[in-house]
Amino acid sequence: MPRRPFKSLSQREILALAIASEEEDSRIYDEFAVALGGNYPASAAVFAQMRDEEAGHHRRLTELYRQRFGDHIPIVRREDVKGFVRHRPVWLVRSRGLDAIRRQAAVMELETRQFYQRVAAETTDAGIRQLLDDLADEEGRHERRAGELAEERLTPEARQGEEHTRRRLFLLQVVQPGLAGLMDGSVSTLAPLFAAAFATHDSWDAFRVGLAASIGAGISMGFAEALSDDGAITGRGRPWQRGVVCGVMTTLGGVGHTLPYLIPDFRLATGVAVAVVAAELAAISWIRHRYMDTPLLSAGFQVVVGGVLVFLTGILIGSS
Repeated sequence: MPRRPFKSLSQREILALAIASEEEDSRIYDEFAVALGGNYPASAAVFAQMRDEEAGHHRRLTELYRQRFGDHIPIVRREDVKGFVRHRPVWLVRSRGLDAIRRQAAVMELETRQFYQRVAAETTDAGIRQLLDDLADEEGRHERRAGELAEERLTPEARQGEEHTRRRLFLLQVVQPGLAGLMDGSVSTLAPLFAAAFATHDSWDAFRVGLAASIGAGISMGFAEALSDDGAITGRGRPWQRGVVCGVMTTLGGVGHTLPYLIPDFRLATGVAVAVVAAELAAISWIRHRYMDTPLLSAGFQVVVGGVLVFLTGILIGSS
C-alpha cells in the first residue's frame, strides 16, 4: 500500500499526525500497564505514568491545533506516512513479557522524539516549534525510563554491559534489513535454481541460473529497502546503508546454495546444495529467534515450511 512522503505533509497534517500518534501511544502504554500489573507492579506503574503523560501530550497538541486550524482534525496516521517503523501488534508484544515490552517502548519513544525534533527544526511557527521541542525533551525522558525497566529482570552485571540504544539501532539498521534480505535470497532463489538443475541435469547451467537469480534479487531488494524509508524519523540509518546490507545479504542467501553447482558431478552438487539449504533455513530461524523475539519453534516452522514449498516447486517444474 503506497504511503505519503513526509515532506508532502502540511503543518496542519503534521500536527494531526502528532495528535494521532500520541493517542495511539497512550493506549499502547495502557495495554502494557495492564499486562505487567500482576507480575511487575513497579514496571506497570511506570507505564501507567507514561500513559498519562502521553495523554497530556495529546491534549496540548489538540489545543494548539484548534487554536491554529479549527476543530476539524484530518485523519493522518503513522502507517500512512513513509519513515515510520511498522511495529509488532500489541497483543504479540504483550505475550512476550517484560523484556519485549521494554524494547518496544524504547523504540517507540526514540521514533517519536526524532519525529518531534525534525518537525521542530523545519516549522516556521514559533508556538508550534516551542511545544514540539518541549515534547521531544519529554520523550527523551520516557526513552531513558523505558530502558531502566530492565532492572526488574536483569542482574547488575548484565545491566552494566548492556548498551540498549546501540543494540536497538543495530537491530533497526543492520539486523532487520539483513534478515529480510537473507530470507528473500535464501527462499526466493530456490525455485529457479532447482528448476534449472532438474530440467537440464547440468551443474554449470544450474550455477548460471542460480547466480543470475541471486544477483537480480539482491539488486531488487537493495533498491526496495533503500527507497522504503529515509531513516530521518525512525533512526534506521542511511537509506543506502540499509539498501547495501539488504542487497548483499539477499545475494549471499542465494549464492550459498548456488555455489555447490560448481561441482561437475550433478548428483553430488545437488546433494551438497540441499544440505546448504537446510543449514540456511536453520540459521535464519535462529536469527529470527535471537534478534526478532520470535519463538524458535514458530520461527522454524514459518521459515522451513515456506522454504520447503518453494524448493519442491522448483523440483516439480524442473522435472515436468
